[in-house]
Amino acid sequence: MVVMSKFSLKDRIVFITGASAGIGAACARAFAAEGARLLLAARRVDRLQSMEVDLLEAGASAVHAFRLDVQDRAAVERALGKLPEEWRAIDVLVNNAGLSRGLDKLWEGKPQDWEEMIDTNVKGMLWVARVVVAGMVARSRGHVVNLGSTAGELAYPGGNVYCGTKAAVKLINDGLRQDLLGTPVRVSGIDPGMVETEFSEVRFRGDTARAAKVYQNITPLTPDDVADAVVWAVTRPAHVNIAHVLMTPVDQANSLMFNRKG
Repeated sequence: MVVMSKFSLKDRIVFITGASAGIGAACARAFAAEGARLLLAARRVDRLQSMEVDLLEAGASAVHAFRLDVQDRAAVERALGKLPEEWRAIDVLVNNAGLSRGLDKLWEGKPQDWEEMIDTNVKGMLWVARVVVAGMVARSRGHVVNLGSTAGELAYPGGNVYCGTKAAVKLINDGLRQDLLGTPVRVSGIDPGMVETEFSEVRFRGDTARAAKVYQNITPLTPDDVADAVVWAVTRPAHVNIAHVLMTPVDQANSLMFNRKG
């Protein structure tokens, strides 16, 4: 039996969007442990800069952080076009930037919330991928990881637009994989269920009490759990493509069903 070795990330350039907290920050730590060179982007660049020393101590061979709002197509194109030469040959893209706003019924929803979710979760992913994947195809190497959600598999009450954006991520991910057929570039979708991050605080615009109730009497996934799945997918042998990972805590069956203890 031939045992294939995992794909090495040593000194590979890994670009993570939304890297300043939650799943993005956990991915940065996980890829640092693999010896990768970390290219980190987020709106809160001060947080990225404060992470740099710890990431280098964790094993990252280098770290380069910059401010980026993926909603702004011109800013994405400008920032990636101005990367230092030694950071342009991106090997792995982790499209992680994303958010949710509110739990309104559709006819009561706030258009500005819809625009922010669509512009970040869908269009932002596209703006980044369009630039980065072109380079991967030209170099005949690369791996794109798109962070989706169980919300893209099954809608839940009040999640109308957010769930729609994550369904779009799932299908865009699958379409990109078809587009890249015949190239060595791999595409993976990682779709987690409930993960305890700042997600709910962002959704409820800083209402920490309301956010805490989301995770009450349940054991959710941690950002490190999701990062572990991302790194696992990326480190499979080069001929293996992990198309889709759907992961939930044991206390969750889908977007609607939870086992709340007590």
